[in-house]
Amino acid sequence: MEPALTPFLGLFVGGLVVALVAIGWIVAKDKPIGSPALAAMLCAGFAAFTAVTIAVEGVVPVIVNHTGNLWGVQVWLDLLISLTIALFLIAPRARAAGMNLPLWTLFVVATASIGLLAMCARLFWIERAGAETAA
Repeated sequence: MEPALTPFLGLFVGGLVVALVAIGWIVAKDKPIGSPALAAMLCAGFAAFTAVTIAVEGVVPVIVNHTGNLWGVQVWLDLLISLTIALFLIAPRARAAGMNLPLWTLFVVATASIGLLAMCARLFWIERAGAETAA
């Protein structure tokens, strides 16, 4: 497969840069509660990007991309593992905050990062409200 410079490469590299900055910030800062506004904005932005992608390309390419070769399957399994780990780590806090964990889990399983970002936004909002009440 010949490498080609396409707009998709820009999205790929841009996503990597944003992720690396976010990861660096997370590692460098000691903030016990995340930003509900940032999580909600990321959720809305990624949901909009996903909606455009589905409108333009449909949903069948998802299956084709993840079943066409070993890399596709590897990426699929990586996504599933990452999502499972994220849910494992967030579930105790969500349960302690009184969130409906089975319902949120269904949303996360159905929408992956979109649901997880929405769940984080809600959790951060609840935790921040509780911290302000306690102060």
